[in-house]
Amino acid sequence: MAARKRASAADTKPSPPPQTQETTTQIDPPIASPKKALIFKFCLFFSIPYFYLLYQHYTIEQELRRSILINASLCVTGFFLTQRMIPVASRYVLKRGLFGFDINKKGTPQGTVKVPESLGIVVGIVFLVLAILFQYFNFTADSNWLVEYNAALASICFMILLGFVDDVLDVPWRSRKLLLPSIAALPLLMAYAGHTTIIIPKPLISYVGQEVLDLGMEQYQVNMAELTVSSVVAGWVYKLYMGLLAVFCTNSINIHAGLNGLEVGQTVVIASAILIHNLMQIGASSDPEYKQAHAFSIYLVQPLLATSLALLSYNWYPSSVFVGDTYTYFAGMTMAVVGILGHYRFNPETGLLTGTRDGTLINFYLRMVGPKSEKTLCIHLLLVQ
Repeated sequence: MAARKRASAADTKPSPPPQTQETTTQIDPPIASPKKALIFKFCLFFSIPYFYLLYQHYTIEQELRRSILINASLCVTGFFLTQRMIPVASRYVLKRGLFGFDINKKGTPQGTVKVPESLGIVVGIVFLVLAILFQYFNFTADSNWLVEYNAALASICFMILLGFVDDVLDVPWRSRKLLLPSIAALPLLMAYAGHTTIIIPKPLISYVGQEVLDLGMEQYQVNMAELTVSSVVAGWVYKLYMGLLAVFCTNSINIHAGLNGLEVGQTVVIASAILIHNLMQIGASSDPEYKQAHAFSIYLVQPLLATSLALLSYNWYPSSVFVGDTYTYFAGMTMAVVGILGHYRFNPETGLLTGTRDGTLINFYLRMVGPKSEKTLCIHLLLVQ
């Protein structure tokens, strides 16, 4: 989660009015303006290699390039829409008592400011609208990819809902870490009918004995007459593998968190790397189905990147909004779909974060390099990412 402390009932309980003839209505200050210069730097840094690969380095079919650009155009619209909606949504969540306090600024004036919580709901809604509208431009009613595309959106939508429920109800951690992602992944698992191969990481190839491991589900899908117990088991093993991957990806963003801008920042970095990887695979392959599979990934990652950049403009240090579990689960599930198809101490006197013995990556980094300001630490972690 974001670096914040959820408001308790005592925090949200209104204080009694002063004993005067006139009472004044306390109005929460508006959130700060988006950090446009920061977003421009991010876009410039990642867009140069991306468009170089798309237009210069590889020869990509005109129709495929056209679909990618249509998707990108929708994403630009989604970016500005998200930026406009976040301040509006912030006022509503504050009225409903969904706010937190930045625990990394405890002991300073900023530590007493009510920060709007769960703004990931805005990103999730805009993402879904963009992804649904894109179907009109790219998929026909009989498209082979349409079923899996809609199943992917169903899983992502489910995860947004469950993440927002967690933000509102504060679900116990055992349920939200394992149960919620498993439930949200069900639509994708039930609709999946693709390959059953797993690419073995290079350090493990010598132990496994092969670079690609096929769990064999395609065997009984192709020839039902030769259906065997072993092939059925192998098929469900692969679906179990996908379910565990969804749980891992969903929690990977949620666990590596706790600094202003870290959750959204790492999503931006990973999403940018995924986009570049997909273009490299499209350009280097001659298999139309393989190319379409990587284009499928691009169609979902571009909206994620655009909406996340809009949220980052408000969530970067010092954060004006908190993203909540709604965003971290949504971003993690989106990356899981694409892949298939902290405690530390703040010193108010120095303004630096110091690592503790808790076993998080953030604390490990602080113990290795020493105390850092929150902004500097977030930048370092994103560079490591």
